[in-house]
Amino acid sequence: MPFLHTDLGLALRATGDNARMIRSFGANTDRTTILGLSLSNGLVALSGALIAQQSGFADISMGIGMIVVGLASVIIGEAIFGARSVFQATLAAVLGSIVYRIVVALALRVEWLKASDLKLITAIIVIIALVLPSVQRAVKQKANAKKRSAELLELALQMNKGGER
Repeated sequence: MPFLHTDLGLALRATGDNARMIRSFGANTDRTTILGLSLSNGLVALSGALIAQQSGFADISMGIGMIVVGLASVIIGEAIFGARSVFQATLAAVLGSIVYRIVVALALRVEWLKASDLKLITAIIVIIALVLPSVQRAVKQKANAKKRSAELLELALQMNKGGER
């Protein structure tokens, strides 16, 4: 059974979603918050140790840019694929990282962009990924409003024809 489906895992997830509600149920949210931070920092330490082991050395500047790449991957993944469950959120982050790397590779092939423009390219990708869900939502709302207006107009025309008899 996965950890997040145990009582402690569910308490951890619930604390992350709404700590005030879980506190009202009598759960110790301080303990679950510390547990969540401990688990995440332990996984970060493990991944850093594996990267240092693979490359054969550790440097203070090794992780610079990784937070931006990770953030961009998560934002792109959720914007394109959505995240309704933990599995789907994880899959969206992985697919988002693939999309991010493909976009960076394509952007670096553009003749007028240099490799030194990578930070600019990354910033533009993150901004697009942040704006994309809002634009999608606005387009969907506009289409729904247009559909409702057409239905109301049709209903009004039908009522008008019925009143002329």
